[in-house]
Amino acid sequence: MASEPRCHDMQGTREAGHQRRRHKRRATTLKLLLMAAALALAAAITAPPASAQVAETLPSRATETTAVTLFSPTLDTIVATLRSRFHVAYSDALSIAHAVQTESDRNGLAPALLLAIIAVESSFDRRAVSVAGARGLMQVLPAAHRDLVAHVKDLSDPATNVRIGAAIFRGYLDEADGDIETALVRYNGGTKRYAQRVVLRVQQFDAQLRRPVAPAADDFRAAGPP
Repeated sequence: MASEPRCHDMQGTREAGHQRRRHKRRATTLKLLLMAAALALAAAITAPPASAQVAETLPSRATETTAVTLFSPTLDTIVATLRSRFHVAYSDALSIAHAVQTESDRNGLAPALLLAIIAVESSFDRRAVSVAGARGLMQVLPAAHRDLVAHVKDLSDPATNVRIGAAIFRGYLDEADGDIETALVRYNGGTKRYAQRVVLRVQQFDAQLRRPVAPAADDFRAAGPP
């Protein structure tokens, strides 16, 4: 009878081993899925800058992917989204939308990505100033980018701020060989948690910008003559 407990112990050990292996396989599968999703997202929200020679900067296969998936919403759609989701004043929403479209084309960055960075950095407050001195929509830090802000008088101006912020991020992205997480972490000087927040915002913006958004009631009055 003394051998019976040992048999149960051995059986329990084998079952525990099987369970650990099943958990490990599931964890590995989840990790692979997350990696695949991250790669797909990076391809969808970045592309070579408009001024670059595409054939020289990316393999043809990657170029085809970004060309197909880089989505450009209309100006009115961006304005309506900012008005409805973030309650941005019409004139500011229009200025931001123009800046985002311009810098998206110039730097090969999806509008949803630029909007996501702005949302996380400043919540679309163009006059936002951080405790570290970062300013404007994309929280540009003058002390870290003196060459880019040397002749800039007003970093609260949407066109100026987004132009500089987008150029900074594009530079980080190129230096990271297209690794969007690394570029985002460097842009913010933070952690992967920041990058995850931006990626989540990208997905939200992309979904909303792809469907019609009714303009706010006062947009028609604001758009008309004074």
